[in-house]
Amino acid sequence: MKRYLTSLSGNSQKLDGGAMFGNAPKALWTRWARADELNRIDLACRCLLITEQPEQGPPRHILLETGIGAFFEPKLAERFGVQESEHVLLGELERVGLSHQDIDVVVLSHLHFDHAGGLLTPFQEGQESELLFPKATFVVGQTAWERSQHPHPRDRASFIPRIQALLEQSGRLELVDGEHSPTLGPDYRLRRSDGHTPGLVLVEIPSAQGPILFGADLIPGVPWVRGSITMGYDRFPELLIDEKRAVLDELEPQGGRIFFTHDPDTAMARVTRDARGRFAADNAQGALEGLEA
Repeated sequence: MKRYLTSLSGNSQKLDGGAMFGNAPKALWTRWARADELNRIDLACRCLLITEQPEQGPPRHILLETGIGAFFEPKLAERFGVQESEHVLLGELERVGLSHQDIDVVVLSHLHFDHAGGLLTPFQEGQESELLFPKATFVVGQTAWERSQHPHPRDRASFIPRIQALLEQSGRLELVDGEHSPTLGPDYRLRRSDGHTPGLVLVEIPSAQGPILFGADLIPGVPWVRGSITMGYDRFPELLIDEKRAVLDELEPQGGRIFFTHDPDTAMARVTRDARGRFAADNAQGALEGLEA
């Protein structure tokens, strides 16, 4: 079986740079990201489409995350810096000859709105958003699911109130607790991370050139490859740093690559280490268009 990777844009955001870089001073993080007059930086909400093509039979389409989507009412969309009113991911799927109805599996690293909001139809005045992807199995980590149902006051606003009920009512929700998903199959390794939010699930995709890790919010972009850089949104920053180091220690000698959800310029890069042992990102790719894994 062959496997092809395509990066898909979701709705983009502008968020406060200080919040995105935690305790790193502005004099440092402005080397990596330009701030606007409101101190906001550009962020992508990028998704990864995996197309599996067996020797016989139809392909299987797996979507890693759905971005923020367009479900917010206008006032909330402005508050959270959502830049487009249309559901960008749906247009991106159309660009590659698909629709949300063609997706067989949706994997959600966690249920924060900027990763799961694209599951919902766009905002319409006086109407509740509905669930898209009518034939997909939705793969979510057990702990991430429990967190979304019982959030801490610190991150309650990061979750979409209706989405858990819609996923349950679909009859297509798969909760996983371990390194593999029955739906995805044994080729895909699921890594757990708790530093950003408890139970975050990172999909590792096999490749002849070294594994590819969907970085989600453990490593959301190139600047966060640096060991001590975390986000203000991370629930347990010290734990996240330890988790990140362990992942990078494993990926680097294998020639591993990271797929970035929030980096506005880079979709994927290879993990490298300099003479002083510091991790970096090299061989950056701005987009993936049917890359064979």
